[in-house]
Amino acid sequence: MYATSKKNKNLALFDFDGTLCKKDSFTGFIFYALSRRHIIKQGIKILPWIQAYYLNAYPAHAMRSKLFRAMFSNADALELQQIAQEYANNLLSQLNPSLLKQLKQHQALGDEVVLVSASVDVYLQPICSLLSINLICTQTEQINNTYTGKYTTPDCSSEQKRQRILEKYSLHYYSVIYAYGNSIEDREMLELADHRYMVGVDKTLPQLPTNIQIAI
Repeated sequence: MYATSKKNKNLALFDFDGTLCKKDSFTGFIFYALSRRHIIKQGIKILPWIQAYYLNAYPAHAMRSKLFRAMFSNADALELQQIAQEYANNLLSQLNPSLLKQLKQHQALGDEVVLVSASVDVYLQPICSLLSINLICTQTEQINNTYTGKYTTPDCSSEQKRQRILEKYSLHYYSVIYAYGNSIEDREMLELADHRYMVGVDKTLPQLPTNIQIAI
């Protein structure tokens, strides 16, 4: 079912890690939420896959899934969500100032703004609530108020980003589509846009009208 949209409205799609956020938020969340002892104990169990990932022999999307399961299986949902809210509040100060300003400008123009990320809903949902934007991301499973460590959706990267956007938004309803990313995992999302920006490649952000007041 498509999200409600208005004809002539614009759509702005933002990746998170490396784009709107300057750091690897998923790894940051692991170290924020879990004890060092737990991280080491669980990390040893998946060490061969970690080593393969850093040798570019194991794909990022598979590594994220394996890491989430290893670290967060059987985590109490209410406790982890409280930690995630605290993490989200702290993470706001680590957002890329120029991309955050661009996002705020889109909002001031009345554009539909969506965070599209391979990271997990656990802490991205609180961040999107704080920013008053929509979210498409990797969804995690809870049973009886406990995280199982499994995903309920495929890892939201590459082609999955494109598919999830098209499932939720009927693009012909929008006048102009903007997309912001930083890696090969954003390529399919960027290809949907009329105006795109790749961090580290493009020198200037897409120009938006400036006759508005933006609060940062």
